[in-house]
Amino acid sequence: MRGTRHFQMRRIFVLTVGALLFAELGASAAAAGNYEFLAAPQTDLNRVFRLDRSNGEVGACQYGLKEGAAVGVTLCYPPGEGARAGAFSEYALVASRHTGEGGVFRVDLRSGLMSICFVLNETAVVCTPPAK
Repeated sequence: MRGTRHFQMRRIFVLTVGALLFAELGASAAAAGNYEFLAAPQTDLNRVFRLDRSNGEVGACQYGLKEGAAVGVTLCYPPGEGARAGAFSEYALVASRHTGEGGVFRVDLRSGLMSICFVLNETAVVCTPPAK
């Protein structure tokens, strides 16, 4: 009888620890999957936009040449006016099919509001005021 009880207690312990680890991994995976990336549709631009899907914050990075170096640098533009974190919602990025367009659309999937985001003067990402 004692052996059976010991086995049951050990099984409960293992299942509890397993459940806790699974929950922790699930929370980490959810936090890690919070960003979306999209290349600008402009065909001669190597810029990628980054979106925080929960608060709509938009940034961008691109490859840049570095004088006298064989390897270039990653140039990143922080969120500026209209591109900073906003209201908690569910956001996505959409590219137009216009091959000369350097910006992307930020859409709020819950409200239907849209903004156009682009890099302004090679200093920061800015977005137009949201509209329907």
